[in-house]
Amino acid sequence: MNKKILITGGAGFIGSALIRHIITKTLHNVCNLDKLTYAGNLDSLKQVQNTKRYVFKKIDICDAKKVRKIFNEYKPEIIIHLAAETHVDRSIDGPKEFIKTNIFGTYVLLEEARNYWMGLDKKKKKFFVFHHVSTDEVFGDLKQNNDYFTEKTPYAPSSPYSASKASSDHLVRAWYRTFELPIIITNCSNNYGPFQFPEKFIPLIITNALNGKKLPVYGKGNQIRDWLYVDDHAKALLHVALNGKIGETYNIGGQSEMKNIEVVKIICNILDELKPNKFKNIRKYDQLISYVEDRPGHDKRYAIDISKINKYLKWKPEETFQTGIKKTINWYLNNKKWFDKIKDASYKGERLGRIKL
Repeated sequence: MNKKILITGGAGFIGSALIRHIITKTLHNVCNLDKLTYAGNLDSLKQVQNTKRYVFKKIDICDAKKVRKIFNEYKPEIIIHLAAETHVDRSIDGPKEFIKTNIFGTYVLLEEARNYWMGLDKKKKKFFVFHHVSTDEVFGDLKQNNDYFTEKTPYAPSSPYSASKASSDHLVRAWYRTFELPIIITNCSNNYGPFQFPEKFIPLIITNALNGKKLPVYGKGNQIRDWLYVDDHAKALLHVALNGKIGETYNIGGQSEMKNIEVVKIICNILDELKPNKFKNIRKYDQLISYVEDRPGHDKRYAIDISKINKYLKWKPEETFQTGIKKTINWYLNNKKWFDKIKDASYKGERLGRIKL
């Protein structure tokens, strides 16, 4: 049965990938709510923008009246909540927007969803789902190399960003336990892929390299992350929303752990192969690597155990890091105008917090 899906933050990196997947690979309908902050980009949705099954509404999720109006007009059956401020450095420099959007915005959405859900008839109530999308950063730092984040890992956020996301997770669980709002939560590892805003680690490295700029690496680059290709994540999100068990949490990971410095060198090696540079001062891209002061409270390792989602929902990533990163680099090579337009407008390559290049 085709569903009416309301997606918040659908002009963002993960949200736009999810919408492209739903519109091009299924017959479901999508309403996209996005405030269009600096990281929201409707160019990421040009592929689907003229489809009758897709509609966009420029709305701040903190605006209860406008959210309520959309619920009443669109009458969603599934909500996938992705709208959030997500950049750790920005949260260190200015936590206020993270508190507002990630905590208060989630509260507004939960309350409007609850009031809407309570007004549904018994049959529609049964099939309503509020799917909250979160991050593995709420779990903090893994101390041992053989540890993995599971759905039972205690929360221990390190940054204002991860603390605000942890808070939103707690709100979602509270609305389930107190009000019985039918919710599902997913926590994902680091995403990468096409259309990612250039302040994030992988696109920053790719775009800086192509422009002959320094490739900033925090500390010695020994921080370990589990990398998840964004299209794999999009498929998982829809699958969980349609088939997950109400009240449950599912971890979504890429099974691709790697040190940051290893990621940078892999990108440099692929670029050396696909687009040898013509800069006068360097022979290979890895000569652009520049080690910078580590950021405060920087977690050393994240790694996700996907046993639960694999066992109960039969999901696992299709891409390895090697296949995913090559697709990503090829996309950026073929879409230089896309990221140049962003860097010329809303983003100048700055790293916030205490990092100065």
